Parts: sequence; structure tokens; C-alpha cells
Amino acid sequence: MSMLTPPGMGGQYQIRGDKYPRMRRPRRRGKLVVLALTSVAALGVAGWGTLQLFDVFTGGGNPASAVGVTTGCVTETTPSPRPSPAAALPAPGRITVNVLNATTEPGLAKKTADELKKRGFKIGDVGNAAEEYDKKVKGTGVLLGPASALKTSLPVLGTQLADAERRTEASRKGTEIDLIIGDAFTRLTARADADRALAALNEPAPAPTVKKSC
Repeated sequence: MSMLTPPGMGGQYQIRGDKYPRMRRPRRRGKLVVLALTSVAALGVAGWGTLQLFDVFTGGGNPASAVGVTTGCVTETTPSPRPSPAAALPAPGRITVNVLNATTEPGLAKKTADELKKRGFKIGDVGNAAEEYDKKVKGTGVLLGPASALKTSLPVLGTQLADAERRTEASRKGTEIDLIIGDAFTRLTARADADRALAALNEPAPAPTVKKSC
């Protein structure tokens, strides 16, 4: 045994030369690298899971799909196609109107008949109202016609005297209608307003279509 051999090592380790062997523990660099990579992977998985849960509860940027989030409903209103009139209304030129004065003021029947003629109506009898209505009409007037005129001629003539009362007689024959002038009458509805009312009567405004989505 050499004198340089440390005690207790017997002859297993022999010192050759003038240097002692380096007694270091085995390096653990490989284990540290593996541990670091495992930690990074675990953190990545945990982060991805957290992001998925965030998307689920927030709707992934879409408020309508978020869990537990109540959003307001959206109501869209769009005009429907303009419907056709339920019944074909006669033009003023196809309506014959008898203009009758039930007031004490003379000349109203003739004056009113002339104005209706300018607006395209046919004029029949012009004079005083029958005893049944004479001096008994307190409003602006009465539009009187057969039952068949209720939804045809009477609405058309009604555009010319908006406040007039409309009446029908089941026993009345023919197609002529009466305009009986009352005590509150001053003049016919203004021509421009009457024309707009007549246009609206022939082309009623469509009912809007309402679409609600939540």
C-alpha cells in the first residue's frame, strides 16, 4: 500500500501521481431539467383550463351566451307590405250626392253642391231637407244612404265632411246618398285634407311586423 493511499480504503483505491481523487456527489442536473419541464407543463394545463372556464362563464366574448348572464331582448319592427283595400271603393265621379239644407240659413245647399262638384262628385237633388231632418240636425251634417253604401260610398263622401254622422236605411233603394247640412256646418273639409283622407282610405297604412329575439 502506498503511503498516499487514504486510510480505510485498503488497496481498492490507489493514488497514482501527485493528485487526490475528487470525491463529489453525482450531478442532478438532469433531474432538475425534468422537474422544471414538468412544472411548466402543469402550469400550462392549469392556465388553459382556467381560460376555458372563463369563456364558459363569460360567453367567450358573446354576452348572449354567457352562463348566468341575462341580456335584454331585441325588438325589431319592420313595416309589412301594404295590403290591398278590403273592398274596392268607388271614385267620387261614380257617387251621386243629394245636397239638402236642414238649417235656417239659405243658400248653403247650392254653395256646398258646387264645391262637391269641383271635387269630382256627381250632384243630384239640391234643396231643403225633408221634414224628418229639417231643423233637427244639430251637428255638422248627416250622410244618409242605403245599407250597401256603409262601407263604399259613405266613407268616400265622409272624407269631405269629417265630422258628419253616417246613417243607412235598409229600405232605401238605389245608390244615391244624401248630405244633409246641420246647424254646426260652416264649410266642407279643406280640399287638401280631404284629398289626403281619401288617399289614405284607398291605401290604408300597413300594420307593422314586430320580431322579438332574446
